[in-house]
Formats: sequence, C-alpha cells, structure tokens
Amino acid sequence: MSEVSARPRPLDLLYGETETELRSAVRGVLADKAAWPDVLVRTETTETYDAALWHTLAVDIGVAGLLIPEELGGAGASYREAAVVAEEIGRAVAPVPFLGSAVIATTALLAAGAGSDGDALRRIASGVVTAALAVPFAAGPFPAASGRELRAAVRLDAPEPGDEPGSYRLTGVVRSVADALLADVLVVPADGVPYGLYLVQVGTGVRKTAVVSLDQTRQLCDITLDRALAWQVASGEAAERAVAAALLAGAGVLASELLGVAERCLDMTLTYVKERKQFARPIGGFQAIKHRLADLWVLVTQARAAARAAADALGPQPAADAELLVALAKAACSDAALKAAQETIQLHGGIGFTWEHPAHLFLKRAKADSIGLGTADAHRGALARLADLPAPG
Repeated sequence: MSEVSARPRPLDLLYGETETELRSAVRGVLADKAAWPDVLVRTETTETYDAALWHTLAVDIGVAGLLIPEELGGAGASYREAAVVAEEIGRAVAPVPFLGSAVIATTALLAAGAGSDGDALRRIASGVVTAALAVPFAAGPFPAASGRELRAAVRLDAPEPGDEPGSYRLTGVVRSVADALLADVLVVPADGVPYGLYLVQVGTGVRKTAVVSLDQTRQLCDITLDRALAWQVASGEAAERAVAAALLAGAGVLASELLGVAERCLDMTLTYVKERKQFARPIGGFQAIKHRLADLWVLVTQARAAARAAADALGPQPAADAELLVALAKAACSDAALKAAQETIQLHGGIGFTWEHPAHLFLKRAKADSIGLGTADAHRGALARLADLPAPG
C-alpha cells in the first residue's frame, strides 16, 4: 500500500456554521435570479451566460474572491466554502463562471506563488474582472505537472518594437475552454524557453468563438491568440505546478457541483412522486419506485462524503492525499449526477422528456461536467494508481 492510503488524514465532512450561512445566501440569490424557467430561456439566446447574476454573486455575495487572501481583497476562505457555492450553482444549473474564474484561474495565480500578479487577484476579488485558465475543459488533472501536455496549444512569439520591458507576445489556439466567454483576463500556459504561465488582457489579439455545447448553461468557446500581449506570472516547474494545482482544484470543486446537480434531481423527483397519482395513490408509494429512490439516495449520500473529503484536502498547496480524494470524488459524483438526472427524467414520465421541463437542463449539466476535467473512468484509473489497486478493466 502507498503511504497516502496507509496513513489517511483525519477529515471533517460536516458543514460548519460559515458554510451553512454562505449556502443560505447563495441559494437565496439563485432562487430569486436563476429560476429554471429563466435559465431555460437564456439557453435559447446568444448570451448564454448571465452577466448580471454573476455580478450579484461576485460583488454582493463576494464569491469571486472567496479563495483570495484578505490582504489582496478577498475573503481568505477555504475550498470547503468554494465547494458549497459550487453545490448551489449545480442545484440551480446557474449560467455563471464561478468554477472557471473564482476557482481554476484563481488557484493558478495563487499557486504561482511569488511570481503571481497581485493586482490581477485584487481585481478578480473585487468582481471588476472575470478570469479563465486557457485550457480545454476536458483536460484532466492527472498526471501531475499536466502543464507539459498543454504546451503545444500556445507559443511565445517575437516581441514588437515599443513593447514594455518584461512583456511577451503569445500566438495559438485553445479549443473548448469553459467559463471563458465572460472572461476579461486569461491565464495562459504557453510553450517557450522555459515553459510559462502568462496573463493576457482580453482585447487586441484575442478572439473568443462560442462553440456548440451540450450544456448551454456552461457554453464552451475557442480562444485564438494572435500575437496577444502578455505578462509572465510563473515559469518552468513553478508554472507546471500552478497549472496542475488549478486543474486539481477545478476537478475537486466540480465534483461538488455535480453533487448539487444530483441533490436537486433527487429532491425534484421525491416531490413529484409524492404528488403524481396513479390508480388513486401517489406513485411514490409503489415498491419499485421506493427501491429506485432509495438506491439513488444512497448513491448521493456516498457522493457527498467523497466531495466533502476532496474539498477538505484542496488548496494552492494541496494535501498529500488530495489527488486520491479528488479522483474518488470526481468519479463518484459524476456517476451520482448522471444516475440522478436519468432517474429524474424517467420517474417524471412523459413530462420529464419535454423541453419545457427542467430535467434536461440537469442531464446536460451532469453529462458535460462528468466529462469536464477528466472523465469518471480517467479518475478511477488515477485512483487505482494512487491507492496501489489494480487498474479497472
């Protein structure tokens, strides 16, 4: 057995008072401004992200700077609080870039350490700008130092006369980036000597093209950089560690978002089977329905424990067992969310298959998130490696 699996770290899986209060605040905003009919209508427009809702969450609630230290204008909270926000966003399938900006891009900058841009973090914390890490949404956090496999997308270009000292030019295309359509600042891994992590202000030399996405509540986009002006925040191994930490944190918090999807699907279905009647009795009273919902409840409860354990281990400098716990959580929560969404559609009967019912929104978010930042099978393979278990067949 590995040292990680042989000497487990004590975990606190319960929600604290601060987390409970944060959940209440976020849920209240989402109930008021992100009811599912409003989300459904937005998916049929060209502006699939809700900029006004994001401003409310980012500025009024302060979720944009949740992970940023207080000295840089943030809340100095932990990934446990970030996971609670992600749960609520999953419950509402809210079209906001919390994961991309407040978790993934922010973690990349925090993990870059002394070389990171404090001014960028202050602006993210204030809600003035939204950021995104320019990597494909399907990029998984394993193996560690995963920045190496992202090198080919963007390269350093020759500087132009009059460029500021210390600035760079970047050229390349990054495909299928999540939560980047609203981004004002991009955190870009780029090939060079040495490999580096760069900040790019969206503007001249940057083009974002929305792509057809299964989940319109988190629409992907292609990012084209054409000699875009950039500033380095980390290089070499520090840049690789920052990208790896960001992807690991993203996968861990995405597991909590999947948990939120699963919980909402279970809640909706429980409510429906108590109200829908067949043969003069609620369908929830039939034994076959009870068994299916009981199995789903167990699956969601297990997923919650895994998601909480992963959130507890995350940070710019993650715990020794963070990779193992994130792999477990992402696999478990992906399975739970997909199963819950499928059961929701089936147990709602004919209405569950219609566009006018929200069930398809949750199925699409569950499916897209289960692929994002590493599939369940990829994480199970990593889990087997990290726990010294035989790889799944």
